[in-house]
Amino acid sequence: MAYDEMYNEPESLDVLIKYLDENVKEAGLYYAHAGDAGVDLRTTVAFDLKPFERFLAPTGIAIALPAGYVGLVHPRSGLSIKQGISVVNAPGTIDAGYRGEIKVPMINLDPQHTAHFEPGDRIAQLVIQRYVEAHFIEAQTLPDSDRSERGFGSTGVSH
Repeated sequence: MAYDEMYNEPESLDVLIKYLDENVKEAGLYYAHAGDAGVDLRTTVAFDLKPFERFLAPTGIAIALPAGYVGLVHPRSGLSIKQGISVVNAPGTIDAGYRGEIKVPMINLDPQHTAHFEPGDRIAQLVIQRYVEAHFIEAQTLPDSDRSERGFGSTGVSH
């Protein structure tokens, strides 16, 4: 297989989607560019976000993820850098068993400007990833590692 074929053939997954808003259904949910990890989520309502204010924005969609997958809601980089808008609990987690409407808890971190959103505006990105379910096994000691117990800020520090 040629490299260009390898790099342009992403793994795919069928995800059931329920449109809760006719306008969202018309716009659809899609990847803007080949190779994008996230699909844009759009709001279904108009709202303003004053400095440091939070708002739970509805997206008008619900999905059913298969077991072993999680939906992660990330901030949009353009909104973050241009307007100081982020997702409060970034990334937000959509568990495989959740079937309700995806809502995005947004925050305006700009200390001076109010941000305005209209229905259909892109507010966040949804990335779907595989995960593993861990089985936690109690141990009296843990195997040694190169990092050991060094925590925050330990990377790059001379010993």
